[in-house]
Amino acid sequence: MSEIAEIIDTLESKIHKLLTKIDNLEQKNQVLQQELTVSSNVIQNQNTIMETLKKDFESLKLTNSLLGSEDYKRDTKLKINSLIREIDYCIAQLAD
Repeated sequence: MSEIAEIIDTLESKIHKLLTKIDNLEQKNQVLQQELTVSSNVIQNQNTIMETLKKDFESLKLTNSLLGSEDYKRDTKLKINSLIREIDYCIAQLAD
């Protein structure tokens, strides 16, 4: 009978340890989920900022190219040629 009582005590002890581990893991899981949510929000905000900065950069690049910056001389010529083609197309459309 004492062997059975020892086995039962051992099982109760192991079950108690497992339940404690489960509780700890659930708490860690909640903390990690909260951190993941915060990180996801930060990444989303940074992506929004990055897209805005990309648009601003493209606008500045286009402005510099239209102003005749030496760095964007080729781009300036291409943009002017593109604008001339668009104007010619519009004139042709109006002539019809």
